[in-house]
Amino acid sequence: MNSNPLFITGGAGFIGSALIRQLIAESDWHIVNIDKLTYAGNLESLAMLSNNPRYVFSQTDICDRTALDRLFAQHKPAGVIHLAAESHVDRSIHGPADFIETNIVGTYTLLEAARAYSSSLPKAQADEFRFHHVSTDEVYGSLGANGLFKETTAYSPNSPYSASKAASDHLVRAWQHTFGLQVLVTNCSNNYGPYQFPEKLIPVVILNALQDKPLPIYGKGDNVRDWLYVDDHARALRMVFEHGTAGETYNIGGHNEKTNLEVVDGLCTLLDELRPRSDGKSYLAQKIFVADRPGHDRRYAIDATKIGRNLGWKPQENFVSGLRKTVAWYLDNDDWIQHVISGEYRNWMKQNYSNRESS
Repeated sequence: MNSNPLFITGGAGFIGSALIRQLIAESDWHIVNIDKLTYAGNLESLAMLSNNPRYVFSQTDICDRTALDRLFAQHKPAGVIHLAAESHVDRSIHGPADFIETNIVGTYTLLEAARAYSSSLPKAQADEFRFHHVSTDEVYGSLGANGLFKETTAYSPNSPYSASKAASDHLVRAWQHTFGLQVLVTNCSNNYGPYQFPEKLIPVVILNALQDKPLPIYGKGDNVRDWLYVDDHARALRMVFEHGTAGETYNIGGHNEKTNLEVVDGLCTLLDELRPRSDGKSYLAQKIFVADRPGHDRRYAIDATKIGRNLGWKPQENFVSGLRKTVAWYLDNDDWIQHVISGEYRNWMKQNYSNRESS
């Protein structure tokens, strides 16, 4: 299966870069990283692979059908793991157009390019070609105090982001049902870990704390999320792509339900231990409560029984161990952080990837 490359879309993003680092380190896959390089795409997260013969980067917009057709013809991939997406809920509330374009139109364009390519293959190869679409638990809506999202849970998206991802999920399944494209869908819970762009809760709190800025918490901080360490997610994605049953959906969760307030408190406690404030006070003093996000879902929680039962996956990190690794990484990688904050990471990409493919 590994004789052909594997396409990873959105590979310069947080989850995509973790997946690529893992695949290069632990498998013999050749990787073609397809990324438009929007604000959150950061090739510094893959700097260690810049000269690896099994890794190629192509700066390509998944809405560009001509460019995608050219990549498929050139590299002849064995499959696609599709992570390219606009993913920040707050941004989707203030500017939903980009989410519609990338998450819906982009997924449609990629599906059509993949379908045209797989249709050109001999039947045996076409039957092995796989399109793995990576989605979110937010498509299921909001849970009450009890219960878990299962693969059979009805969709009820409540934000422009989750609605755009729900639409893309439906497109992917339709392309299997109607056209016979071999697809897999995974829906994951909140990811955290090293190299996360500092707009999501955990990196925002770490960086604000270190800069003596307020630590903003929506509402009362009682919204609940299931937290998944990014390397555990990457392992699950590889397992589903290589061994999952085509046409199936697999939910991926970390079994770590925490309120936002618990997350912030845990981060403050770790920072108090690992990087104490110079005045001796706790970082807890920097917490503030701000107006809640419009339409803020109360609780998400994943039932990951199916992927555990059918594929043998389970997370290796619990929230305590994963959070400690995350905080330690941010404390040890100030250059990466400062390049992101200042925008210098974009200059780094221009200097180091000027000879890479572009479309």
